Amino acid sequence: MTFEHDLKATVRTIPDYPKPGILFRDITTLLGEPRAFRRAVDQLVDPWAGSKIDKVAGIEARGFILGGAVAHQVSAGFVPIRKKGKLPHTTVRIAYSLEYGIDEMEMHADAIKPGERVILVDDLIATGGTAEGAVKLLRQIGADVVAACFIIDLPDLGGAAKLRAMDVPVRTLMAFEGH
Repeated sequence: MTFEHDLKATVRTIPDYPKPGILFRDITTLLGEPRAFRRAVDQLVDPWAGSKIDKVAGIEARGFILGGAVAHQVSAGFVPIRKKGKLPHTTVRIAYSLEYGIDEMEMHADAIKPGERVILVDDLIATGGTAEGAVKLLRQIGADVVAACFIIDLPDLGGAAKLRAMDVPVRTLMAFEGH
């Protein structure tokens, strides 16, 4: 059994969630399996082992779980990227496109210093709207976005390609066809 196949087996698929025709890829089952969780984090950080990474930015909410573990693994600080209005201190904000509209995300203005090397982390890359907004937000405050890491890629939706077009290397551990 290959590494990808083994991890894929720990991801639960929920049909017709959150709406008919969608196959929701649920990583909570992967997170609940200690060996799978550890292997996923190890594999996400493998290309940067021994490199200087200053911060890991995680996108709300599953990106917080993964990002904290990745930050620990590379001895970096962790920066939460949250929905508008959830952070208590001075923030920087950006609007980004969703499948059916626009939303805003923010981070603390002092969370990253200009030039710091940052890895962006979330559980899944689909259309890439949220990740693209996060990269723009990080760059807006001067971060050097070294890479974006995701457990799951939905390549048919083009999100990873969108980030690569922004000169952001993308690391994913598995791909699922379709939506």
